[in-house]
Amino acid sequence: MESQVRGGTRWKRFAVVMVPSVAATAAIGVGLAQGALAASFSVSGQSFKVTAERLHGFGFEQYGSIATGYDLKGNKAAHPVAVSSFKTAEITGMCQSVVTPDVPFIGSVSLELKAGGKGTPVEAENLYLDVAELDADATFEQIDIGIAQKDAKKGAPSQPNNELINPFGFAQQADEATLTNVKQTAWATTAGTFKLSGLSMKLHKGVKECY
Repeated sequence: MESQVRGGTRWKRFAVVMVPSVAATAAIGVGLAQGALAASFSVSGQSFKVTAERLHGFGFEQYGSIATGYDLKGNKAAHPVAVSSFKTAEITGMCQSVVTPDVPFIGSVSLELKAGGKGTPVEAENLYLDVAELDADATFEQIDIGIAQKDAKKGAPSQPNNELINPFGFAQQADEATLTNVKQTAWATTAGTFKLSGLSMKLHKGVKECY
């Protein structure tokens, strides 16, 4: 579905549902490294950290939203996020980490994923990032800032990761965006295609995060 914003901008949305368990992570990772799968990274009730040396993409859009889901006790939860999307993107030196606390008989366990650090960047299409916090140096080309308005005929757009959009909230888009020295806390990362070159995944006992 689509929504219309001031100035004639169209905001296209996309949804993918595939949340791999820890037991299936290795097999999923092989497929991602070969560019064979769509992907969605999210952990119920938990945010995770992501860093990148450089993220360069085309077809950039950003808007405020609410990511809905469940906390670790199974209760419904909602989190305000800034959704950043790219039609295509390349990511150099990517690190993604999530800490699962209170694992019986073990304590905290950290999952660390790294890719795009050996001369070949991570490649993504239809990339969506649900971000709670972001620090980076950013450059935008041909940026358009406006208000995301609801299309009266089509209604509010569908959102990835069970998000709810404010149809009259802040939104912006740019033909091209470059972010360097990226540090972010996110609730979900979704992509139509995610090719993780130089993929490395490790489990660590205790807390080990990307930053």
